[in-house]
Amino acid sequence: MTTLFIADLHLSILRPDITECFLTFMRDEASQAEALYVLGDLFEFWIGDDDNSPFHSSIKEAFMALTQAGVACYFIQGNRDFLLGKRFCKDTGITLLPETAVIDLYGVPTVILHGDTLCTMDEKYQEFRKTVHKPWLQAIFNRIPLFIRRKIVSHVQSKIRAQKQTKQMNIMDVTPQEVITVLENNHVIQMIHGHTHRPNIHQHSTMNGSATRIVLGDWYTQGSILVCTPNGNTLTTREF
Repeated sequence: MTTLFIADLHLSILRPDITECFLTFMRDEASQAEALYVLGDLFEFWIGDDDNSPFHSSIKEAFMALTQAGVACYFIQGNRDFLLGKRFCKDTGITLLPETAVIDLYGVPTVILHGDTLCTMDEKYQEFRKTVHKPWLQAIFNRIPLFIRRKIVSHVQSKIRAQKQTKQMNIMDVTPQEVITVLENNHVIQMIHGHTHRPNIHQHSTMNGSATRIVLGDWYTQGSILVCTPNGNTLTTREF
């Protein structure tokens, strides 16, 4: 039995090497697993479920092939694909989870999330996140013609890249106390998340005892996969 976790692929038509690695992973590895969890930022940016470009259609087809083969597939929205919704799920057979979910991972209670909500020291980002997650604003955005949405997103991405260059590195990592709070509030001893692009396995002390936090890697220079079995968890990589 194997359960796989991935995050922060940032799939884009501009990076065919990442896409090729992902499609190979889906065909050769994920198809042999019990379940696949995607913990956000699958895409560089998802502007709406009505985007049926050939590139996005190829990604949907890979997920549909996986779910039709009987592999359970779950998705948590990230900060780049928070607009991914019910239509995408219908087209692919995946299950959309809330931003924080608790699962039983081979007997270990585990909280899973994208990870951006853990970075509470980045106050400007948290304000931005609160704004763009307002349902009424998302409803308005989804009614804007697709080509205009692309222009809006391109402008926003440019601003985000510029802001990152002036941010201190420490505020873009998780806040240790927030990690403890999430672990304790969910009564778990294990956490899996992405977002920070700093793959590692950390140990934390909580009121529930010792807890493990597994950080998934990004797919900028190589594929990054967390492989979980009843015997343990392993962070692995795949060459492009």
